[in-house]
Amino acid sequence: MAGEAAQRGAELLDFERFRDSSSPRLPYGYGQRSLRELREREFSRLAGTVYLDHAGATLFPQSQLTSFTNDVLKNVYGNPHSQNINSKLTHDTMEQVRYRVLVHFHTSPDDYTVIFTSGSTAALKLVAEAFPWVPQGPESSGSRFCYLTDSHTSVVGMREITTARNVTSIPVRPEDMRSAETQGAATCDPDSHPPHLFCYPAQSNFSGTRYPLSWIEGIKSGWMCPVNAPGKWFVLLDAASYVSTSPLDLSVHQADFVPISFYKIFGFPTGLGALLVNNRVAPLLRKTYFGGGTAAAYLAGEDFYVPRQSVAERFEDGTISFLGVIALKHGFDTLERLTGGMENIKQHTFTLAQYTYSALSSLRYPNGAPVVRIYSDSEFSSPEVQGPIINFNVLDDQGNIIGYSEVDKMASLYNIQVRTGCFCNTGACQRFLGISNEMVKKNLQAGHVCGDNIDLIDGQPTGSVRISFGYMSMLEDAQAFLRFIIATRLCSSDGQPLPQTLAGEAPAPLAECKALSTLAVVDGHSLSPQEDTSAVWDNFSTTMNAVGLCSPVCEVNGSQQTPSEKAERVLAGGLGPHIVTNLCLYPVKSCAAFEVTRWPIGNQGLLYDRSWMVVNHNGICLSQKQEPRLCLIQPFIDLQQRIMVLKAKGMEPIEVPLEENSERAQICQSKVCADRVNTYDCGEKISRWLSKFFGRQCRLIKQSSNFQRNAKKKHGKDQSPGTTATLSLVNEAQYLLLNRSSVSELQQQLIFSDENGKEKLFPMSELISRFRANIIISGTRAFEEDKWDEISVGSLRFQVSGPCHRCQMICIDQQTGQRNQEVFQKLSESRKRKVTFGVYLMHTSLDLSSPCFLSVGSLVLPVLKENVECHHLSAADKHLDIIS
Repeated sequence: MAGEAAQRGAELLDFERFRDSSSPRLPYGYGQRSLRELREREFSRLAGTVYLDHAGATLFPQSQLTSFTNDVLKNVYGNPHSQNINSKLTHDTMEQVRYRVLVHFHTSPDDYTVIFTSGSTAALKLVAEAFPWVPQGPESSGSRFCYLTDSHTSVVGMREITTARNVTSIPVRPEDMRSAETQGAATCDPDSHPPHLFCYPAQSNFSGTRYPLSWIEGIKSGWMCPVNAPGKWFVLLDAASYVSTSPLDLSVHQADFVPISFYKIFGFPTGLGALLVNNRVAPLLRKTYFGGGTAAAYLAGEDFYVPRQSVAERFEDGTISFLGVIALKHGFDTLERLTGGMENIKQHTFTLAQYTYSALSSLRYPNGAPVVRIYSDSEFSSPEVQGPIINFNVLDDQGNIIGYSEVDKMASLYNIQVRTGCFCNTGACQRFLGISNEMVKKNLQAGHVCGDNIDLIDGQPTGSVRISFGYMSMLEDAQAFLRFIIATRLCSSDGQPLPQTLAGEAPAPLAECKALSTLAVVDGHSLSPQEDTSAVWDNFSTTMNAVGLCSPVCEVNGSQQTPSEKAERVLAGGLGPHIVTNLCLYPVKSCAAFEVTRWPIGNQGLLYDRSWMVVNHNGICLSQKQEPRLCLIQPFIDLQQRIMVLKAKGMEPIEVPLEENSERAQICQSKVCADRVNTYDCGEKISRWLSKFFGRQCRLIKQSSNFQRNAKKKHGKDQSPGTTATLSLVNEAQYLLLNRSSVSELQQQLIFSDENGKEKLFPMSELISRFRANIIISGTRAFEEDKWDEISVGSLRFQVSGPCHRCQMICIDQQTGQRNQEVFQKLSESRKRKVTFGVYLMHTSLDLSSPCFLSVGSLVLPVLKENVECHHLSAADKHLDIIS
């Protein structure tokens, strides 16, 4: 059976055969319109990228933005609340767009009103605040607010408003609603009092499950009640996810409230949504606050207020995003022109989803175990029950879940963009992953919050991986994703398919794994290993970078030995098992390493380590995530001349002062790892140099010397509670330590073939450079540093503040800026999916009353976590490493 499944998975990769196997034949594309030409013309920015997060935000086509830009450049649109000609133009255009929105949903102003909001979340909040709730009291059981547990956070959050109004909130499970639908439930009097509200999504943003639109009429008519409570039921249909790829006919499915977000449909504009209100219930809505444009009359000195008669004007507080509303016209026009309508989009995206689901669910390891676990209530049988969303977790061959964070990082190496986590839908996440309420609370205590990358706690998943298709998605996107899964899960390190062990099993799907592991398929174009892939990888990310650690360096202490030569001499002397072999600082964040043999210590770590950073035209810090070529800029620091010199191939060297001129420095604020930092601009000359090198506007900024950035980590046990460690522009801690024994163990697993086809080990110096450590030591055992609680280097003591969690950045070759996925993958495998390497260090105490220097050749004395208080330094130990 497993063999049949594997064989079927291989066949399903033949898309045409897959389409032919269905009756009628599955549609793909938009008739005579060429999908490939559409992608090349309208979405050229996607070249080299596989974008599979359309449920998060779809992408706008170029012609839509061009059309909108031409519109606002040729017309003058004023504030719609004014009475001049230009304002009248704005008002009339907006009213036309309102009508266009209603037509899109197959209804008219006779039945529905469009209230523009900042998004679907604001629309939901509006309903919660304006619904005519009846509080629970002696004479009434009160209103009920019921919501499907498979609902977005913004729906569940409505209960905070209802609770404040003494209204009972009741979560309803999908299985209970389906049972009520099939078996019948206690009928309700549709005309009785009090009013109740039931909210459910037309499409789950977690799994893509499409819930029956027939529930709307069933609940409103009274024959299908979410809970047994006397009263009249109203229905809120959360359509934000559903309408992004499907038509919604409100003339048939007449929900009372329908919140939507337009960026889900068009990609642009963002920050604009709407609440579609059934005109029959609009008079029941009660408004408390009134803002600009919503009052027919009011008095400032007396409690007198009369709202406007129009429902839309009554609820649109202040001046809405009128240019955004005008942009919707161009969104509707462009979408219709490119695709022919939402029905075509629905069919096209479902075909891609069904194809991917069929192939993905068929993948098997040699022992017959599935490669993925898919979370779905359907078997992708039709677009009526399933949207173009696939939610899953990747498994190993023993059935253990691989954390979504690791899958996300690996996907980024293949330039595949996915979504991970719980997707603002904790209810569905709990149901599919088997996470109890107690586990959610326990995970919170363990430090896991929504949106972070803590993917496994005690071996159990906290979330999953989601891919989703949009109207411009192509077959190549689906196949690139499937190739990624096969290359990373079903191929060995040499690119060969894993051997089959079960009798009767067919070969692994897409057996030519060697080709897959070195082949990128982007927009249908295959990039072979011999081709220049720099254009593809230019958009890839990294934060870990360095240069080779054996290159010539600027000497600090006058010695003519290179650091590596000095390290060899120290090692030959046999000073001990743990010795500092290399010292590196990274003056400019994400640029190359500056290796030294002896260097001063400051209160933030090695002096001038990560003191500068490159920012883009918006002042956003650039790392190798956005600009891999940062690793090609080599900084040198001359302490005597008080300058830093930057060098890069094809560029003249340029000097930057080490300290700011306080009279001329232009102070600005920037962000590093969510921390606000005060910086100053290093001037136009270096800005022009960087802009020329990168081919886009860049600036160099430096952390202000009088600004103190406090570490988030708790102080060490020997550090007084009132003392706070300070950081430069680093991500986590003052120092990063790397153990050569750990690198050596990883090296043994990384074998490559040279130009003559001879197998060789990955060069040690190149491998070390990828991990961007400050202190590299010789060790006795691989990964022994994970068990250290602190280390002493002479009179200087460091607290080990935790492991360094690695991302796909370590795959960047620091000499070329090119990428090799195998480093991250092998590290993940060798560390049993705990992708950590190296440890962070912080000063436990530091006396800078006299200068301190850290040197190559220093003896490192570790203290084990379980043996913290048992180690005492002798006086002889203390002078070996630090010269103070």
